[in-house]
Formats: sequence, structure tokens, C-alpha cells
Amino acid sequence: MIGVNPGSSSSRMKSMWVLLFSILILSSCRRQLLISPDKLKADTTVLQTSYIDYIISQGDQFCDKNFPVPVDYSVQKFSVLFDSSAIYTLANKSNQSDINKLYGFSDNNTEHHVNSARIGWRWSDNALRLFAYVYNNEQRSSLEIATVSINKEIICSIEVRIDEYHFSVNGIGKMMPRASTTATAKGYKLYPYFGGDEKAPHKISIRIKEY
Repeated sequence: MIGVNPGSSSSRMKSMWVLLFSILILSSCRRQLLISPDKLKADTTVLQTSYIDYIISQGDQFCDKNFPVPVDYSVQKFSVLFDSSAIYTLANKSNQSDINKLYGFSDNNTEHHVNSARIGWRWSDNALRLFAYVYNNEQRSSLEIATVSINKEIICSIEVRIDEYHFSVNGIGKMMPRASTTATAKGYKLYPYFGGDEKAPHKISIRIKEY
């Protein structure tokens, strides 16, 4: 009678499972490679983004995180997310056109009401609007850049040039004059602020990520 190795059947079964598992892994890898590089890059960027929540409480103007941080910028880049708290109606209708402050910096080693550049925002005419907002030698000026969407990432930047600031919101650019004489913007960081004249009518939440 021919001898039978009792382990040979289980060995063959084990080999078959290993082969099947390998085929499944290779098939899975092929499916993953069908994802375009652009999609992979976008997903990675989203996963690595870390936003900071800035809260302006009802009845306040300053946000909860308002720490003095010195800066030396050639360009400030950040993204922002507004939620439905950006929609508001002020008691005094004439104040609805006031520009709130989003993010930016003082310049020329002075206080921000002397020299500074910020992106501002407001809710008016049923739209969320972003602005270029600057002080030059205590003279204030502003210019609307774009209307933007709630709950969608907004990419912003303020580039410092010799005699001007270049503002960008989602690729839309605007120029504003710069009177500061430093080669770069030397000053301190400026954070979300409500107003204008009136205080926040309700809690406002803004999420910002600086790059």
C-alpha cells in the first residue's frame, strides 16, 4: 500500500489560500492605481490640513485667540472656512456695510491703525463678500475682491511688494497701495474681529489655516 503524508492535503490547502490572498492583494493594488494622481494629491492635502477655530462670542468684537505674534512677511497665505454663523443682520441697517476683519498683519513696525493689510469680510445683499482692507499712514481704504461660498474652502493670500499689496481670493487678484518702507511686512499678526461699530449679534465661528 502506498504511504500517504497526512500533512500533504493541508499543505496544499494552505498554498491555495496564500495564492488566493496574493491575487486579491494584487487586484486591490491595481484598482488603487486607477485613481488619478490629482485625486490622490487632493485627498492627501485635505487630510493634512489642520484648521484653527476662531470664535467671536455674541456681544464681542475680538475673537477668542488673539495672541500678539511678530511677523516678517513677503507673503501671507491662508485658507478659511465660514459656516452659517457668517450670516447676520445688524440692528442699525446703516452698519450692514461695515467691513469685519478676517486675517492679516500690521506693517512698517507700526500699529495696525497706522499701517496694515488685511482681508475683510461682511454679509450684505444676501452674499458673503471678501475685501482688501489696508491702512497707509493712518489712511484707511478698502476694495471688494469677490463673493464666496459658505462651507467651502477659500484660498487667500496677501503678497507684499515694494509699493503695493497684492490680494488674492480663490485666484481673483486685487492691488492696493503700500506706503510702508520696509522690504517685507514687519509687524504683528491680526486675527478675526467683528466690526465696524456694532458687536457680534450672535456667536460667529471662523476656521483658518495659515500655510
